[in-house]
Amino acid sequence: MTSESARRRHEQLRDFLRIRRARLTPGDVGIPAAGRRRTPGLRREEVAMLAGVGVSWYTWLEQGRDITVSAEVLDAIARALRLSEPERVHLYLLAGLNPPPADGTPGTEVTPEVRRLLDAWGRRPAVLRDRYWNVLAFNDTARAVFDFDGTAHNCLITFFTSPRYRAVHDVWISAASAVVAAYRADSAHFPDDPGFRRVVDDLSVASPEFAELWERHEVGVPVQAVNALRHPEAGELFFDATTLAVADHPDWRLVLYNPRPGTDTDGRLEGLRRIRLAAPA
Repeated sequence: MTSESARRRHEQLRDFLRIRRARLTPGDVGIPAAGRRRTPGLRREEVAMLAGVGVSWYTWLEQGRDITVSAEVLDAIARALRLSEPERVHLYLLAGLNPPPADGTPGTEVTPEVRRLLDAWGRRPAVLRDRYWNVLAFNDTARAVFDFDGTAHNCLITFFTSPRYRAVHDVWISAASAVVAAYRADSAHFPDDPGFRRVVDDLSVASPEFAELWERHEVGVPVQAVNALRHPEAGELFFDATTLAVADHPDWRLVLYNPRPGTDTDGRLEGLRRIRLAAPA
């Protein structure tokens, strides 16, 4: 970071802390108000007391001086100033630290807005997954293509164990290492979360190929990749799979499957839809 960019960051940190301190009253944080106060909001010494840090140190921080800060101290200041989660992340960035992952809550109920988005993808598969790649919701086309039912599904486990994926061997082989690398990158954001370890342990037992790839410790990110499977009724289907973040749910990822041009996947999906519509209820 250049000296000029560091100076601007320190200035923004100074202004941010001062304004957030000014918006609180002693009563907001349980401090008795004594005597007249020349300025609105909390005093610096009151914030320091609430955060459990020295007054001089907090004063230097608010002045934007170049001092060393830790995640624990920033969290204490965030609590003292009653910062929201986005404000806490902003505080980390202004202080020059990488913010911790947002505390998403696995198992949160899928909102109607997201369900409508899945359904709006219409005759193409769309899947919502959580931080562990567990499937949370899907549209009717995804149900038919991936054989989703009322049981739990995990996208990583399905990729390595489903005969539908393994049947298109060349595509599967070319994608497998990138899929594992993306899962390792996701799990690294939550090093203390046992949910990832459970998925890895279970899949390592079920799939020697996965166990070997996992031990390579390769790291990557989800990319727009070809996703292929052999459906028992529709035949081989090829998709461009794109993974999108859901802004107000940081643990959720929306995976949209678009029929790959030149593969007749669009026509095969339409044929599958007709088969399902003609089937007895």
